[in-house]
Amino acid sequence: MASYELLIKPSAAKEIESLPRKDRQRVVAKIQSLVTDPRPSGCIKLSGHEQYRVRQGDYRILYEIHDRTLVITVVKVGHRRDVYRD
Repeated sequence: MASYELLIKPSAAKEIESLPRKDRQRVVAKIQSLVTDPRPSGCIKLSGHEQYRVRQGDYRILYEIHDRTLVITVVKVGHRRDVYRD
């Protein structure tokens, strides 16, 4: 299986930087693991969007998968109570 390229939107990068240090390390590790397995167990496709969600503790990572170009784009990272609000 081919490895995917990882892109992180600037807004998502800011959200990652604002996380507490220990949570940030875990979230970054989870994001890096998506490169080899973009649809890990526990991953859920969001209804109404072409996005997927993966959990890391109390935080959610929302991302898009582009299979034709082998690109994963991290769209949003946030606490579970806030991440789905627009």
